[in-house]
Amino acid sequence: MKYKISTQAQNDLTRIYLYGVKKFGYKQAQLYSKKLIECINSISNNPTAYVAVDHVKPNYRRCSCGSDSIYYKVSHIVEIMAVLGSQDIENAL
Repeated sequence: MKYKISTQAQNDLTRIYLYGVKKFGYKQAQLYSKKLIECINSISNNPTAYVAVDHVKPNYRRCSCGSDSIYYKVSHIVEIMAVLGSQDIENAL
């Protein structure tokens, strides 16, 4: 299934990457970014395999990936809505 990355999710991925470079170095940030993209591809290949989180936001699902969680919804495509760590999820979505 095709996927689309929202502006918020793209900003989240950029923020995570820049934090990774600052905290862990370029190589580790690259590896972690690759892992996040692999998780997004896994979601698009089997979007219903991951847990529904209607208590967070209706029709959303979550895939845990490393230290972060990828929040998405499924319609005719997979829409990646946010990539968040342990911050206040309800306010971030």
